[in-house]
Amino acid sequence: MQALLGIIFHVVGGVAAGSFYAPYKSIKKWNWENFWIIGGLFAWLIVPLFLTALTIPGFISIIKNTQLSILLSVFGFGLLWGVGGLTFGLGIRHLGLSLGNTLILGITLLFGALAPSIFYYFFPKENTTDISEMIMSSSGKLVLLGISLSIVGIIICGKAGNMKKKDFEIHKSEKSNEFNLKKGLVFTLISGLLSACFNFGIEAGKPIAQTVVAQNHNSLFQNNISFVILLWGGLLVNLVWCIYLNYRNNSFGKYIDKKLPLGRNYLLCGLAGTIWFLQFFFYGMGESRMGNGASSWILHMTSIILVSNMWGVLLKEWHGVRKATRRTIVLGIMVLILSIIIVGYGNI
Repeated sequence: MQALLGIIFHVVGGVAAGSFYAPYKSIKKWNWENFWIIGGLFAWLIVPLFLTALTIPGFISIIKNTQLSILLSVFGFGLLWGVGGLTFGLGIRHLGLSLGNTLILGITLLFGALAPSIFYYFFPKENTTDISEMIMSSSGKLVLLGISLSIVGIIICGKAGNMKKKDFEIHKSEKSNEFNLKKGLVFTLISGLLSACFNFGIEAGKPIAQTVVAQNHNSLFQNNISFVILLWGGLLVNLVWCIYLNYRNNSFGKYIDKKLPLGRNYLLCGLAGTIWFLQFFFYGMGESRMGNGASSWILHMTSIILVSNMWGVLLKEWHGVRKATRRTIVLGIMVLILSIIIVGYGNI
């Protein structure tokens, strides 16, 4: 039952993560840096603090009493993750919502799922599972099979992206103005590797989570304080970059220009940011029931990939491509769905 609840929480989190960028598509007359940082303030500061205060009253005292080395470690992973999150937005810009999410999160999925278990093989730690234990157990073998299928699904989706690029070039589609496979792949690789640092930050914050449980707070929300600290690191990186872009593009004035639809834009940014944080709010709940191993990470990331591709279809990002291209992306999605089922079964 606990594993089933974990799966449900991870899928809900995946729906939130795969959907958060959609409100940004409706923002008018703002530069990327304008809506990205306003949405980020909701996602990385306002909403996390509010929900953490709601679920763990007095959480500030727990932070104050935590060893500085632990806080710095979590914050450091947040900085690295922040670079991954920043390049995530750039990858989506050049590849589109569906393909960008698929490739970026696919790399994040693989690195984040396997790196901790490999690390624990060389540096054993109590109550953790290393790669050798996964290989030896029947459930671990199923999880690894699911990861392998995810690799296949990611490759298929990547092929669909290349076909999409060629289709746009042939038909000289207007969508090809933003679509840039080379730039997108560079940002994808950087983002995919560094975004996995969020998973490592959760591991570094385990002592904080244990303190939360020891003080009789609901174990379902034990990771919320770690999220707050991680997100401070991400906020700092993105804030510096967006301020630089505001200066370079002379876009500071757009935050207060009454000729622009400010109310609509701020509302959409707040909605996007809130939806974004809900992914990790529910991830934390799922992790509390399944553990922060490969299974939790792959379920979360693959769910995001599926939902973002569904949004890509609704937003007509694949409109105008050949039937063979559409069949290829559908095949990739179906393989990813199968990988989720196998990983979920491996945890029952």
